[in-house]
Amino acid sequence: MGHSGISLADGLNFLRKMTLRRLWNATRVLSSYYLTRWTGKAIQWGKPMTLSFEPTTACNLRCPECPSGLRAFTRPTGNLKSDFFRRTVDQLHSHLIWLIFYFQGEPYINPEFLEMVRYARQKNLYTITSTNGHFLDDRNARRTVESGLDRIIISVDGTTQEVYEQYRVGGDLEKVLQGIRNLVKWKRDLKSGTPHIMVQFLVVRPNEHQIPELFEMARELGADEVRLKTAQLYDYRHGHDLMPTDERYARYRKQDDGTYEVKHVLNNHCWKLWHACVVTWDGKVAPCCFDKDVKHRMGDLREQPFDEVWTGAAYRDFRNRLMKGRDQIDICVNCSEGCRVWF
Repeated sequence: MGHSGISLADGLNFLRKMTLRRLWNATRVLSSYYLTRWTGKAIQWGKPMTLSFEPTTACNLRCPECPSGLRAFTRPTGNLKSDFFRRTVDQLHSHLIWLIFYFQGEPYINPEFLEMVRYARQKNLYTITSTNGHFLDDRNARRTVESGLDRIIISVDGTTQEVYEQYRVGGDLEKVLQGIRNLVKWKRDLKSGTPHIMVQFLVVRPNEHQIPELFEMARELGADEVRLKTAQLYDYRHGHDLMPTDERYARYRKQDDGTYEVKHVLNNHCWKLWHACVVTWDGKVAPCCFDKDVKHRMGDLREQPFDEVWTGAAYRDFRNRLMKGRDQIDICVNCSEGCRVWF
C-alpha cells in the first residue's frame, strides 16, 4: 500500500484496457496540448481521454466546503438516467480511457449507478468512482465488486468519530469502515482483483494530527492505497478554520501582509481542457470539475452530439481565453490542478 500512484495489479488492469485506437487518440491529444503551449495558439486534436459523469447531485452529508453538502447549487438537482448515459458512452467509448462516475453528490444515491458501471465495463473502460462510503452495506459491496468497477475512492477524513464528523457533517465513521471491510471481503470471496480500494484523507486542521493513524488503520482494513488530499477552501484570503497548520498539506500560503494566496503559479495553460471534460446528470458539459455550477457551459448533450460540443465555438473560445489569461477566469483562480500532465 502506497501514499499514491497505482499498484502493480491496478496498473496491469489499466493497461489491459488500452487499444490502438485509444493510444492513437491519446497521442493526438497530448501532441496538440504541447503544440498549443509552444505556439501560444489553442490547437485541439483528438477526443477526450477522460470523461466525468455525474450520477447525482444529491448527498446524504453536509460537508462545509461542498456545494452538495451545503445544498448551494443554482442548477437543478437530479439523477443521471441510464439510457442517456449509454447513448453518450456509445459515442465515445472507442477513444475514452477513463470514465469517472463522480462530479457532485454521492453516486450510490442513484439506483442505476452500478448498472451504468457494468455497461462501461462491457465497453472495456477503466471506471472510477468517489464515495463517502455510507452505502457500502453487504449487498452493495457485493454488487460493486460484481459490477467490474476498477477503482473506488472512499473518503475517510478522520480516524475517530469525533474528528471525522467535524468535516463529514452527519457522517458515521464506523459505517464507512464497515463498508471498506465489506468490499475487501467480497473481493476475496469472489476472487476479484477489482475494485482497487483507495482511502482518501482530506487534510484539514481538525484531522491533520491523525495522518499516521490513518495509514495504520487503512492497512488493518485491507485497503490498497491511501491518498492525502489538500482541501479547496472557498474563502481562504484571511485564513480559515479548516486550513491545516502544516503548510505541506495546504493549498495556500501566508503572505507578508497576513493574507493567504494559492501556492501554485497560475500558468496560462491547462491539461484538463485538452484531455477531459465533465457531463452533469442532465447532460450539460462543463470544462472541468471546478465549475460546480456549470457557469461555463460548453454545450448540452441532450440537444447536440458530443463531437459538436467538443469542437464547438464555446470550447474554442474557452481554450483561447485560458491561453490569454487563466487568472481572468473565476473557476481557475482557486485551482491547483490541470497544469501538469499525469499520464
